Amino acid sequence: MSVTAETQGVRVESPVAPQPDRSSATIVPRWLRWTLGGAAVLVALWLPNGLYPTVAVDIACWALFAVAVDLLLGYTGLMSFGHAAFWGTSAYATGLAAINWGLPFPLAVLLGALAAVLLAVPVGYLAVKRVGIYFAMVTLAFAQMVYYIANQWRSVTQGENGLQRVPRELFGLDLTDEYYFYYAALPIVAGGLFLVWRAVHSPFGRVLVAIRDNPARARALGYPVHRYKLAAFLLSAFTAGLGGGLFAIGHRFVSLDVLHWTTSGKAVIIVVLGGIGTLWGPVVGAAGVTRLEDWLSFAGFEQIGLVTGAIFVLAVLIFRRGLWGTVTHWLRRRG
Repeated sequence: MSVTAETQGVRVESPVAPQPDRSSATIVPRWLRWTLGGAAVLVALWLPNGLYPTVAVDIACWALFAVAVDLLLGYTGLMSFGHAAFWGTSAYATGLAAINWGLPFPLAVLLGALAAVLLAVPVGYLAVKRVGIYFAMVTLAFAQMVYYIANQWRSVTQGENGLQRVPRELFGLDLTDEYYFYYAALPIVAGGLFLVWRAVHSPFGRVLVAIRDNPARARALGYPVHRYKLAAFLLSAFTAGLGGGLFAIGHRFVSLDVLHWTTSGKAVIIVVLGGIGTLWGPVVGAAGVTRLEDWLSFAGFEQIGLVTGAIFVLAVLIFRRGLWGTVTHWLRRRG
């Protein structure tokens, strides 16, 4: 598909048609956005009362991870299959800081997120120069390298045994109960989500959307495309690091699974199920997938991946825009 324009009598054809901005600000009216925001706050406060607190913590962590992936995939047009490297690096750094230095868990999580950003600088610098499947393969290759290093560096990561008994220190408060830990971690989750939301609803986010739709045109307008992509990559790694650090503190255990490529695949599935380029969609997808996995595990069903994979295929066939994306598309048509 292409669009044409007339410039000084010369017919110019662009290889990519501009796509409408898929942010919620252009789809639903302001009063509905405020209503949805208030409902989200109420649901977040109610969540550990309606579900197991451990499941509520997992939903919050995976929501951060999925939103980080959506920032790249939905707003920058970059498919990353290696974000488990940042999620897992932060988990290990957070666990080591809490065990060895006894830091309060918010500081340990922040330190883990910064470690993820530090890793993302060289990875992103090399990856953003590639597009499409090449970008995905570069990120996957680096993630597998990090997985191999963590597996072999047993003196630090404990190899297959993982980091055990990660403390939940918060200035002497007793957070052994997951119920209270959820509310202690909720401000960090809200801060990470707000950071991404503010970024995509700023001029920076508008440039990312322009790069996603037509990078050649954005470059012709004078925007340093690679720098914007790298900035989005670092912000995405930081947000994923916040989720990974909270995941380590919440489970009080860090294993090699946090670095496995299937962890990145699960985050991509959550984003596609919820709706690419919506921000709310990954949160809804994280809640649905995490709750489904918990229900199947509690029911004694072992082939959980078979069920989630089948649901993913059906959702892609029936809801082409994802669950939340389909709802917002319907609201836009009604408007």
